[in-house]
Amino acid sequence: MTKILSVENIELYYDHIYALKGVSIDVDEGETVALIGANGAGKSSILRAITGLRPIRSGQIVYQGHRLDGTSASDIVRRGISMVPEGRRAFPLMSVKDNLLMGAFTRSDKAEIEQTLENVLTRFPRLRERYHQQASTMSGGEQQMMVIGRALMARPRLLLLDEPSLGIAPKLVQDIARAIVAISRDEKVSILLVEQNSRMALSISNRAYALSTGSIALSGNSKDLMNDNRIKAAYLGGEL
Repeated sequence: MTKILSVENIELYYDHIYALKGVSIDVDEGETVALIGANGAGKSSILRAITGLRPIRSGQIVYQGHRLDGTSASDIVRRGISMVPEGRRAFPLMSVKDNLLMGAFTRSDKAEIEQTLENVLTRFPRLRERYHQQASTMSGGEQQMMVIGRALMARPRLLLLDEPSLGIAPKLVQDIARAIVAISRDEKVSILLVEQNSRMALSISNRAYALSTGSIALSGNSKDLMNDNRIKAAYLGGEL
C-alpha cells in the first residue's frame, strides 16, 4: 500500500523536557491507525508535530512524499490534513452552521462547499436538526459530531482525531466510533486516531502503536494487539 504519512525518528521537547524520543509511525492510504497509551505518553504530541503546532527538534515528517515539518499549520490544512482537537474546541456562541463553515475557510469553491456541507449533515442527522442552534447548547457528543463535521468540511486526505470519546456518554461513543469507520470507508480518508479508550480504538483501527513515556512500546495489527497480554496489562486494566 502507498504511505500517505511517515513520521521518522522524531524528537519533540517542551522547553528542556522531552515529550517524544525517536518516534516513528506511518499511515497508509485509506488506513485507520490508532495511538494508544496513558496520559502524558506522547500521543497528542505526535499530532501537534504533524500539524505544525509544535516544532520537532530532529527527525522528519513526510506527507504524500514531501517534507511536512517546518510547514505552517494553515498550509498543512490546505495540503489535506485536518485535525479534531482534544476537548472539541467548538465556537460556543456560533451556530452549528457557522461552526461547520469555519472548517471550509481554506476553500473558495462555493458550490462544492455547499455539497460538502450537505454530505456532513447527511452523515450526522443531529446536526441538521440543530443547524441554527447555538453550539454551546448541545451535548458533548453532539458537539463532537459537529467538530468532526467541521474537519470534514476541509475535504481532508488525512484526518487526525485527538481523544474523540473523551467526556461523551457511552451510547454516543458508539455512534462516534461507527462514524469514524464510515468516514474511512466512504470518504476514502486515512485516519490517525489518538484515544485512551483502547478497546474502542483497537476495534475500529487496522493497526496501532502503543506509546509509553514518549516512545513506541508496541505496535502491530490491531486485532493481534487486542489479544496481547502486554497490552491488556498496560492499557486495558488486565482485561478486554
